[in-house]
Amino acid sequence: MPEWVPPDAYHYLSHVELGKPIRALARSAECHASTILRQIRRIETRRDDPLVDDALETLGRVSRNKVTPAKDQQQMHLTTETMMPDDVTFSREARRILRRLCETGAVLAIAADMEKAVVVRDGAGSCTTRTAVVDRPIAQAMALKGWIATKGTGRIIRYHITAAGRTALEQILQREAPHHDAGFAEAQTPFAEKSPQRDGFADTGRQSRRTLAESPLSALARRREKDGTRFLSNRQVQAGERLREDFELAQMGENTTMNWERFLTPGGATPVHNQGGGAPALARARVGAALEELGPGLSDIVLRCCCYLEGLETAEKRLGWSARSAKIVLRIALIRLRKHYDETLGPGGAMIG
Repeated sequence: MPEWVPPDAYHYLSHVELGKPIRALARSAECHASTILRQIRRIETRRDDPLVDDALETLGRVSRNKVTPAKDQQQMHLTTETMMPDDVTFSREARRILRRLCETGAVLAIAADMEKAVVVRDGAGSCTTRTAVVDRPIAQAMALKGWIATKGTGRIIRYHITAAGRTALEQILQREAPHHDAGFAEAQTPFAEKSPQRDGFADTGRQSRRTLAESPLSALARRREKDGTRFLSNRQVQAGERLREDFELAQMGENTTMNWERFLTPGGATPVHNQGGGAPALARARVGAALEELGPGLSDIVLRCCCYLEGLETAEKRLGWSARSAKIVLRIALIRLRKHYDETLGPGGAMIG
């Protein structure tokens, strides 16, 4: 059973699916039997949540699979154990999705007949923007761990991030961040951001704002012109979110050494070849093609604001631009980016999945 399975769920499955006595589980966990009993009852009450119920059902089949005869075990292995993510995949995907759910107005939506869940964020007016797509087993695992929760029912169920989910995200990012020797400082040191070098691009002293409740693009999307019209259209925002989603997927491959900094130097871009296979390689190719289409200047601002999540003021200082010019250039870049996606992916290719 994967290590990400919480102890209370493990005890529940051991008791319900495998029939292990509560006292035996308590001796193994070195706790009182009443503690195990409370854990089992708590998990049982959470089975009203569809994602939690599906996760327990799948893990239950995996548990029973390990005690079936050898002749049936291989056949069941193909239909049960492969349905749940391993520890590395779960940690990587959870970090990506939890960061998205931390944004203001973001929820994870899923239905019974959907193989994937989507993260949507409320925008200006009544429009919503889809910002991420995640496999159903990943969503089930996050619900089982209590990182996401729902308050309603219906055909489409919406989940929001919980306090436990925010704490888990901070712990994940803190483990990946470089460790600094703080000594005996009287005040707490600021939360260390993840080094860009760990994501496969060169370290230029930039600190990517990974835990912001609002990205620079979503903040700019709320602005309006003097006549009341929105500064960015929904399609322009979707183009920027599509680039960010591809950028995050591009970092998920093993031994990723993609250096995106070359797009920040005029004339420094070189063709991106699709090395290897799978979604990360395809995402790297899409990001490279989009940045090459934008060219120097425009690729600078979208890479900094949409992917690195730098603020507009910070980007202006780094690029040596005049004040309040970044938002104009970013809008021009998003118009070009939207046109690029329409020509290469079609009108229906606004988001992955």
